[in-house]
Amino acid sequence: MRQPVTTIDIRRDLVGLLPRLRRFAMTLAGDAASADELAQAACERAIAKSNQWNGEGRLESWVYTLARQQWSDDHRRRKPHAVSKTNITDIREASRDRAPLVDPDVIHRVVSEMPEGTSSAFLLVIVEGHSYQQTADIMGVTINIVVSQLAAARLHFASIADNYSHRY
Repeated sequence: MRQPVTTIDIRRDLVGLLPRLRRFAMTLAGDAASADELAQAACERAIAKSNQWNGEGRLESWVYTLARQQWSDDHRRRKPHAVSKTNITDIREASRDRAPLVDPDVIHRVVSEMPEGTSSAFLLVIVEGHSYQQTADIMGVTINIVVSQLAAARLHFASIADNYSHRY
């Protein structure tokens, strides 16, 4: 068993994780301001609970789980309201640290049009490379739900494929 990671190590590692954490927060929160607040709250929670991180596994999985828990806690406290579509500009801003392989406008539009919940599974598995089990753990759902959400993402992509003249 590894030595527990110190709070200083957590803070250092969180800095490197921030762009990916913000992208994940964007899939939950739906807009840049809320995503920033969620990412900050998740970082604060990670620092406060750093004694619980034993250095095994992927730090980002643990922090994503903390972000999802924070979002769930915050969501329960808020009044129910209509879910807004993720702003295309907000997604583009959240992913600006990556060099795009395809037209970013197309990608941002496609992701912003995904059904609720599907974008998080898509981001975690396809973009971030998490396993289905890690994604299920992060999202607090079963693997079957992750599989279902990824199938919904594939159907979503297939349904709009004819709307775009470029094939990648």
